[in-house]
Amino acid sequence: MLFGSHISAAGGVEKAPERAAEVGCEVFQFFSRPPQGGSAPKLSLAQIKEFKDNCKKYQQAESYIHTPYYINFASPKPSVRYGSASVIRQELERGSVLGAKYVMTHLGSSREVGEKQGMVYVVDGLQRVLNGYIGSTQFLIEISAGAGMVMGDKFEEIAEIIKQVEKIKKFKNKIGVCFDTCHAFASGYDLRTKVSVKKTLKEFNDIIGLDKLKLFHCNDSKFGLGEHKDRHEHLGKGKIGLVGFESLVKEPRLKHVNFILETPKDTPQDDIKNLKILKKLRK
Repeated sequence: MLFGSHISAAGGVEKAPERAAEVGCEVFQFFSRPPQGGSAPKLSLAQIKEFKDNCKKYQQAESYIHTPYYINFASPKPSVRYGSASVIRQELERGSVLGAKYVMTHLGSSREVGEKQGMVYVVDGLQRVLNGYIGSTQFLIEISAGAGMVMGDKFEEIAEIIKQVEKIKKFKNKIGVCFDTCHAFASGYDLRTKVSVKKTLKEFNDIIGLDKLKLFHCNDSKFGLGEHKDRHEHLGKGKIGLVGFESLVKEPRLKHVNFILETPKDTPQDDIKNLKILKKLRK
């Protein structure tokens, strides 16, 4: 189990590994393109080499790419759905070139079309993403907080999406899950005690399967259980609390799953402090 944070790639992705090391990361996550919109910057051969060399130089075991915020596979507009699929595919290809292990995304909101049609659109979009893809970076669905009818807030919904995508045999085992602690807590999955953590993980295993759980986004929550509010908090200062995170870190079934912080960055020291907490719990 290794720990890291979301790191800025401003000025070029090759700068991210050093920044990750500076705050104590063992692994890190980054945006490979502007998160709010715009085209992806071209990756030169020199940049790609420098990124990989810096990962080794600064002892970063793995890297992960988070997709832009505007992805919506459940939009009523074909241009938005197909554009989302195109962007995710590009990120998978860019991740493969850079050697990133995972690309994770939110699925988008079904507010305008309803959950049933949203499911149809999401499955079609993910099949478009995966069709013909032969890269090394794996695609992950990130659990959502459920606000605004964002798809993927319940284990059953994620399991059904994966099941429907995998009806095409060549897509079998092509999709994993990124478990965001704040989002899951906001969606009603209790993580505050050792007992509740084990119960939630059992439910995840029964419905989705722990073999699909590839990465954690490790965030405390400003709001309470089941409130469907996506507001991240520093570890131990939110409604989940340190007992919950200690239970996750010490859970034997998760020993090969890495944790990425997306906690607030109010000061340059915040990542350092939150990573120190995780490392102390790991001991």
